[in-house]
Order: sequence, then structure tokens, then C-alpha cells
Amino acid sequence: MTKSKGELGMLGVSSYKKDYVEECRKAVAAQLSAYRNLIETARKEAGAGNKAMASAIGSFTPGYFNSLVLALDHLFLHRLRTRELKDGNALNEVRMLCNSIMEHEQVMTEDTQIKYDPARSISKIKIGEKISMDEEKFARLASGFFDEIEKKYP
Repeated sequence: MTKSKGELGMLGVSSYKKDYVEECRKAVAAQLSAYRNLIETARKEAGAGNKAMASAIGSFTPGYFNSLVLALDHLFLHRLRTRELKDGNALNEVRMLCNSIMEHEQVMTEDTQIKYDPARSISKIKIGEKISMDEEKFARLASGFFDEIEKKYP
């Protein structure tokens, strides 16, 4: 990825270069593709209905995608919160997920500064619920996150 993410303010990033955002989108898409390939290959090799393989995939998936949420946020770590707003958008949701994963044992925790509504959120994770991301949830979340980055940090 390019070294120059965007325009740096004194304490944060106020805009991201289009090339950087696109490179980040591609990197996330590559992780999703690699996951799909790994799971498909593992299932083929293990045979249809292999309970041990299904169990291994079930154990691996949430941790992998929870970690990808952290990586996604880190790509835009120094974004200015004033541009992010506090209306429960995808940027807020990723921030809350990351804080909850890192500081609250993967349990979705309220941020009183953010108007988070699980029903309107992308992940649909309720406050107090264990965070267990999967491929579909993460793909939707990443897409919404990138869309918000492009809108709010041009």
C-alpha cells in the first residue's frame, strides 16, 4: 500500500487518497477470497459432511473475522472523529466492535457518545452480545465501512 494515506492534520487524518482507499478495499477483498478458497479446499479434502472439519471451521471463523475487523479499523486508525460523526454509521460500528473486542472480552459494549442501534447496524450485534463475526457479516461491514470512508474523508 502507498505510504501516503491522506492529508494529515495535527492529530488525525482528514482525508484519504482515493488510491489508498482502493488498495485497502483490494487487500480486504483478497483476505475474503483467501478465506473462501481455504474453506472450500478444506471441505473438499475432508469430504462432504465431515463433522471434524465443520467444527474446526466453526472454531476458526469468528476469531479470524474479529481480527479482520481490527485490521480494517487500523487501516484508517487516525481518522478524525469529527468527520466520522456519532450517528451509528459503519465507522462508528467498527470503532465500537474494535473497542469491545480489545477491551471487553469480545462482548459488544455501549459507547455513550455513539447513537448505536443494533437494528439499523450492519452486524446486528446487540449491546451485551458476544461478538462472533462471520464471512457474510464482515463482508457487509467492510463494504459499508469503505463507503463511509469515501463519503466522509474525500
